[in-house]
Amino acid sequence: MSGEEEENAAELKIGDEFLKAKCLMNCEVARILDHKYDQLQQMSTDPTNQISQVFEKSMQYVKRFSNYKNTDAVRQAREVLSRYKLAEFELCVLGNLCPDTVEEAIAIVPSIKSKGRKLEDDAIEKMLHDLSLIKKFE
Repeated sequence: MSGEEEENAAELKIGDEFLKAKCLMNCEVARILDHKYDQLQQMSTDPTNQISQVFEKSMQYVKRFSNYKNTDAVRQAREVLSRYKLAEFELCVLGNLCPDTVEEAIAIVPSIKSKGRKLEDDAIEKMLHDLSLIKKFE
């Protein structure tokens, strides 16, 4: 991103390095941290060896704010969101916040209605409906 251009998430002007980065939803981070926690527990033979407080707090946070709990639901949510050719940033924001209405989705991620890549309201409605079904049946 050039020095003259100001960052603006509403227009998906968030910097090249961030646009190219792989973003993870809270539920995906929770799965990774759970796996790492299990590894640390298995590797530790010293009962006084404790997991850091930062690790535990991070794990608590992502679990608390994860909308999808099981592996299949996490995979399905990412698949649904990926169908709409969203930027990683948009995908993760929508996956983490799970808006109920088209209006909420646009308010949270205005770039989904920006010129040149405008999603129709019907497509957004279908995406939100599909996400709600995943949550409902997990």
